[in-house]
Amino acid sequence: MSNIRLLDIETDYRAIFALSQFAFQYELTPEDITKKKQEARRHTIWGWMEEGELAAKLHLIPLSCTIHGTVFPMGGISSVATWPEYRRQGMIKHLLRHALHYMKKNGQTVSFLAPFSFAFYRKYGWELTFAKKRYTIPMAHFKRDWHEKGYVRRSHVYTPALNAIYNTYAKNYTGMLIRDERWWNERVLKDRDHIAIAYNDEGKPEGYILFYVKEKVFTAKEIAYTSINGRNTLLSFIANHDSMAETVEMTVPENDNLPILLDNPRFEQKINPYFMARIVDVRRFFQQYPFQNIAKPIQLHIEDSFLPENSGTYQLHPSPEGVQVTFIPKKHSANESGSIFLTVQMLAMICLGYKRPVELFAAGLIRGERSHVERLEASVPQQEPYFADFF
Repeated sequence: MSNIRLLDIETDYRAIFALSQFAFQYELTPEDITKKKQEARRHTIWGWMEEGELAAKLHLIPLSCTIHGTVFPMGGISSVATWPEYRRQGMIKHLLRHALHYMKKNGQTVSFLAPFSFAFYRKYGWELTFAKKRYTIPMAHFKRDWHEKGYVRRSHVYTPALNAIYNTYAKNYTGMLIRDERWWNERVLKDRDHIAIAYNDEGKPEGYILFYVKEKVFTAKEIAYTSINGRNTLLSFIANHDSMAETVEMTVPENDNLPILLDNPRFEQKINPYFMARIVDVRRFFQQYPFQNIAKPIQLHIEDSFLPENSGTYQLHPSPEGVQVTFIPKKHSANESGSIFLTVQMLAMICLGYKRPVELFAAGLIRGERSHVERLEASVPQQEPYFADFF
């Protein structure tokens, strides 16, 4: 559309950051703006222009994530904002469609975002796929013998050991971001939290924790480990802050097992909906996706109201190379018998591991014969979704 313009961070940064500061209610110092400009140089930023002025904007960050062990190019939607006088006029809808077509053209078959409203982005094909668990634990609960063999050392800057630990830990989950050193420095470590790395008794790094202590609260912002010993060494390290903190707050994956490791599992545990995902190009996504155990064809009829070119029937056939995908556009889908009917939103939940096909079938959110749904169930790998980052 003629109202959509590609913005240049070097020349348009004042308008870009003015809208961000207003919409997200923060203030940037000149030093902050310099850092933000550096970070935004990797973004593709589009603005909706009205009378030559920026009315709304959207940032697209080129990223990659792993889904059941396979690397997928991913488009991260960020910093979506509109000036109040231009809201509810469809500008963001047009920007989102523009971004999706761009992602499709550039091979980004999946997209993530942090929603201000789940209902808003659901209309455009995104769906809840990641949650986080939040603990509030009395420090006294950590006082036990963790039988750790090793030690902890602090680091004040990024070190390759962090990324090596993260990459190993990330293999336990689906959806985790592939981080580079720049991402670590600009996003993960930007708040200058304390960094502690756990080593075993042979000096090999086996875990890390990013944390801060304030007002008697030890806040673990991120914890990752490659072994049980690495985990236990970090938990013992937390316990050693008992003179400084009375409470520990931790953000962990939804399937975290800390409650059964502590002598007293009675403490506050909250599960919070977090990120949403969208399948951008269903056919290409299926061609990349690591389906398993497809012995008989599976037929999926998918509805995508916002990107109707994704709507239609997808036939998944076993082949010597893995899985062959045949797509029949909706207007040509005459014989839909034997299909499983689902929306692109439900597809994201299934493929990212947030919900299983039989769960959604039992909830009435996908339709078809149960035997066909069970066949789909067997073809989707089982792995907990987790997204440790934010953008």
